[in-house]
Amino acid sequence: MESGNVVNVQSELSGIIDGSKSYMYEQLWKLCAGPLCDIPKLGEKVYYFPQGHIELVEASTREELNELQPNCDLPSKLQCRVIAIHLKVENNSDETYVEITLMPDTTQVVIPTENENQFRPIVNSFTKVLTASDTSAHGEFSVPCKHAIECLPPLDMSQPIPAQELIAIDLHGNQWRFKHSYRVPRGDTTGWNAFTTSKKLVVGDVIVFARGETGELRVGIRRARRQQGNIPSSIVSIESMRHGVIASAKHAFDNQCMFIMVYKPRSSQYIVSHEKFLDAVNNKFNVGSKYTMRFEDDDLSETRYFGTIIGISDFSPHWKCSEWRSLEVQWDEFASFPRPKKVSPWDIKHLMSSSNVPRST
Repeated sequence: MESGNVVNVQSELSGIIDGSKSYMYEQLWKLCAGPLCDIPKLGEKVYYFPQGHIELVEASTREELNELQPNCDLPSKLQCRVIAIHLKVENNSDETYVEITLMPDTTQVVIPTENENQFRPIVNSFTKVLTASDTSAHGEFSVPCKHAIECLPPLDMSQPIPAQELIAIDLHGNQWRFKHSYRVPRGDTTGWNAFTTSKKLVVGDVIVFARGETGELRVGIRRARRQQGNIPSSIVSIESMRHGVIASAKHAFDNQCMFIMVYKPRSSQYIVSHEKFLDAVNNKFNVGSKYTMRFEDDDLSETRYFGTIIGISDFSPHWKCSEWRSLEVQWDEFASFPRPKKVSPWDIKHLMSSSNVPRST
């Protein structure tokens, strides 16, 4: 594939954008991925940062980043186009991840695009952080009445004990049966021990229910933050790191061909939209600048923390003048979980003035 040729990838990849997945699958996947998941759009121009990809592998394999240095001359960022997006889930942990197919943006390519005008049915959903009673061997999963009314099929309240059987489908396509009964003042689902045992759910995990307009019910989970380092990942390995990340990117740019990247919602964003990158670097962050950064709470809600930039330097000696984690920061507030000491410009929002800005608690 020579530079300058017009390459039609539309015909090659028609229907590949999770065409086999339903809209309900997509919505449940996004709910399980969390509020901070930022996926590029199909056909969008993006920057790919190999350092971020290496960081993902380091976290998954527990290898030292210093040992995973590039063995070839590869730029710190590579401009690409998004050719395909697949929303997936790990078999052993139910952790969501994305497979993104990229094409070096150095040749004329007929890029597939998303249909922004397609019908989007209404999906009702709720999430709940699991308690000790929810996860005990003989426990029951209690649902607030408000969520049961909005998201679950209606009960026949004329019965002495209103009850029904629910069938919910998870991200793997497996069906789970729950008995849903009504008890004042709370709704209640029982018979879900098989689900909690199979998913290895513990206190602090989040359960997600979603119901579409046709009545289709979906169920998903989101692991507690502390579990992420305890569940092995089958997506990446040391071998795929050493022979995959750098080699595949260099091969793709040398030969003008597509390559596939894996992105996890809880990992640092190493595939950044062109516009987002330009907005970030144009902010001109300086030492002393104030900023805010989004984080995910245990219940999948979003919170923000404030901080100050105290330094600007290269994160790795192997990539000079890279924007990746180039900002050394100091946090203004305490948090119950670890936060990064170095961030990328697109991870944070610049505060022109710290006055009249509500602070997190």
